[in-house]
Amino acid sequence: MAVFKLWRKIRQNGRVAEPAGPRPQRLSCPKAAALDGSVQLRHVDAGSCNGCEIEIGSVFGPVYDAERHGARLVASPRHADALLVTGPVTRNMAVPLRRTFEAVSEPRIVVAVGDCAINAGEFTGGYGVQGPVADVVPVDVAVPGCPPEPEAIVAALRGLTGR
Repeated sequence: MAVFKLWRKIRQNGRVAEPAGPRPQRLSCPKAAALDGSVQLRHVDAGSCNGCEIEIGSVFGPVYDAERHGARLVASPRHADALLVTGPVTRNMAVPLRRTFEAVSEPRIVVAVGDCAINAGEFTGGYGVQGPVADVVPVDVAVPGCPPEPEAIVAALRGLTGR
């Protein structure tokens, strides 16, 4: 019985998602032109506190639904066009991050999500911290915030897809 109530509610309310803003005027990265409106992303947690991961989870959830804009998470870097990197790079993650970057197909776009990925944030100078993502792999797009709002992450991804 509960399933029928849920279906009835879904039919009455329709799709509940944040309205899409205007299309981006230009691509956020010159390399994104090769993506043709669709980007496959591999997420790498380089040592974050998981605040950014929670926001990324909501970005790909039903409310913000980044897939409607052409962005999709994939399980393997070999299937990815871009990396979505969160957190400062720890000493233990520097080599795996480089290897993951090398496994990504061209054009190899890197999106640094959060202040920790951009400048190591609160973790600057920590013993186990190598530094920001840009010290290990080249960063093409940065999404500031601690953690960044889902809208900012969606805007950055839309800047890659142009949709």
